[in-house]
Amino acid sequence: MAQLLFRKHGIRGVGVDAIAEEAGTNKMTLYRHFGSKDELIAECLRETARTADPFWQELEQNFPGDPMAQLHEWVRAVATYASMEAGGCDLVTAAFELPEPNHPARQVVEAFKHDQRQKLIALCRKAGIGEAEKLADTLGLLLEGARVNRRSVGPDGPSARFVALAEAVIFSFSTAGKAERVGETEGA
Repeated sequence: MAQLLFRKHGIRGVGVDAIAEEAGTNKMTLYRHFGSKDELIAECLRETARTADPFWQELEQNFPGDPMAQLHEWVRAVATYASMEAGGCDLVTAAFELPEPNHPARQVVEAFKHDQRQKLIALCRKAGIGEAEKLADTLGLLLEGARVNRRSVGPDGPSARFVALAEAVIFSFSTAGKAERVGETEGA
């Protein structure tokens, strides 16, 4: 319930009284369970972050032994997810609203983003990408940019081309993409 209020009104725009009322309890009960509003925010974000693990498992199960297919499916899946995010990614939104580096929720966001980056790097390596970190970072930045663009320009803006752009980036980092560029320079 708190997460829905945070999405609707912003993290800073929701007080503990409103959260307690929506939950059908009182402030003291919330403080007993979470200690502070900051800890409640962090726990909401931890819950959101936990939903990512099954995603990675499904990629492996749906495309066993084919990391390149998993990478392409990652692109399609995150594009679908990003297009369904009415208010954007809860973790990214929290990062903007809570810039204090020692805020417990900020630490959850940073840990989650680091973990997702490492998983994407590992997938790029398994897919045979020589510059796996660079590709993972490029895809990550492209995704975050698409999310922000969708919120600022709408669904018909450049974010609508995320899949095509991400696929082109993957191709450019792949062996086939590099071979094509070498062939172009040799024929010139």
